[in-house]
Amino acid sequence: RMNKLLSVIMDKNISPVGWYIGTYLARFIEIEDKNNNDPEARFATWENTVIVRALTLEEAFDRIEKIGKEHAEPYKGGKTGVPVKWEYLGIINLLPIYEEIEDGSEVMWASNNPKKLKNLKSLVKNISAFRE
Repeated sequence: RMNKLLSVIMDKNISPVGWYIGTYLARFIEIEDKNNNDPEARFATWENTVIVRALTLEEAFDRIEKIGKEHAEPYKGGKTGVPVKWEYLGIINLLPIYEEIEDGSEVMWASNNPKKLKNLKSLVKNISAFRE
């Protein structure tokens, strides 16, 4: 009975500090391109990760979706002013943040299947990999 009570109090889908982190996916399109709906066509994409204050996972989802859609405004691109936009596709990751946000707080985590050590080491990058 106590475990059931603790599981309700410690619901892994609820942030005890009221913050959530989520990533939404957007693709770059030329608005008038006839291939925009071709499932085989390739598109440049951005994964944008944001944090939001929310009481529930559902509220966080809605807030992140709103942010993604707000950033999908059309504009004129390139020298010729082609109508383009970053089209919001949807949310690809959403997690509650479990700690107060401060230097060193863990805000994201992932559990992975076992991999060979050589493959794990190949995932690690040095500082130059993060410079553009």
